[in-house]
Amino acid sequence: MPVQKLDAQFCQLARCNPGKSKTDYYDTVIRGFVLECRKSGGKTFYLRYQNARREQKQHPIARYGDASFDKIRKEAQRLRSEITLGGDPAAKKAEIASVETYSELARKHLDFAKGTQRSYSTTEMYMRRHILPHWGKKYLSDITQPDVAKWLADKSQGNLAPASVLKIRIIFNRSFELALRWNLPGVSRNPVKGIPHKPINNARDRYLTTDDVRRLLAACDASANPQLGRICRLLLYSGARLSELLHAEWTNIDLPRRQWLIPHTKNGRARKAALSQLAVAVLEEAPRFERCPYVVPNPETKKPFVSVKHSWQTARDAAGLPGLRLHDLRHACATFLAGSGVDLLTIGRQLGHADYKSTLRYSKTTHDTLLAAVEAGSKQMQGRADLPNL
Repeated sequence: MPVQKLDAQFCQLARCNPGKSKTDYYDTVIRGFVLECRKSGGKTFYLRYQNARREQKQHPIARYGDASFDKIRKEAQRLRSEITLGGDPAAKKAEIASVETYSELARKHLDFAKGTQRSYSTTEMYMRRHILPHWGKKYLSDITQPDVAKWLADKSQGNLAPASVLKIRIIFNRSFELALRWNLPGVSRNPVKGIPHKPINNARDRYLTTDDVRRLLAACDASANPQLGRICRLLLYSGARLSELLHAEWTNIDLPRRQWLIPHTKNGRARKAALSQLAVAVLEEAPRFERCPYVVPNPETKKPFVSVKHSWQTARDAAGLPGLRLHDLRHACATFLAGSGVDLLTIGRQLGHADYKSTLRYSKTTHDTLLAAVEAGSKQMQGRADLPNL
């Protein structure tokens, strides 16, 4: 093991000893600073050291000729100081090399979501269409908050609805939350967290009158889809979500107790919904198909409808209600309940809301209710003895 003060002149003349495949020359000043001379003529500078576990490590600095000797020596001194203070250059380099691209993180995110998330297909679609095309090839350590903020701002200025941009943001944020939980190399903070955004309000003030409901149900009964009338009535009478109804099974319907067990809900918790006499009447007259557990299945496949969009749009347009969504029937149920004096807590339980604020959205006061309220107030004032006759 030749020991020599390494300087520019010596390193230029240094050669591999005859009969050897390589010769290492150790510096007498900087501990572990080595010039490796190979039989092929190549030369490389290294720093060799023991890490905190007393493992022998070797950190390459530069090939001879790639930088001036003075710069190489200064780098060797910097590395030696780092090691003295507890650092591990080789481990740091290995960590940098192990940093994944976002596409690799996205794959892990989706694998995790398959077992924990009901809306997996939605997450996969947003990733594939919006996130991966921009971030897929970037290393996690190179994704910064300013870049993410600009990307989200560009998305907001495009043709996407605000709710879609928010969904993209939530999924991207979730990826980095998982990366932090899994201690993935290159991720020390979540670059999405802390980026300000404007709150969105996608609630729609779409109220149905009793005349609207009559026209709508008549149009649904005339539909080519024989189940559409039952589907719309049960949505109106129960306030259920469409997906909950389409997958409802007779084993979860207790007609004598007028109760419907909904095992799979949006918030992941099973709930029991009450069934009105009108809902019970619809269920009692609904046909039951042999070896089919579903309440309103597709009569041809005996399985839940994949979609009733076409028949629904035809019926609602025929009823003179363009733009009405099936989800608005859930809104209508809550609105009629609120207009009948049912308290918000009860409405929230029937609709399966986990958050009280969600119930406030669905039970906004109708104009007729407002008129009744101001009339009641006026009559009360009219009856006050200390007020003049209005």
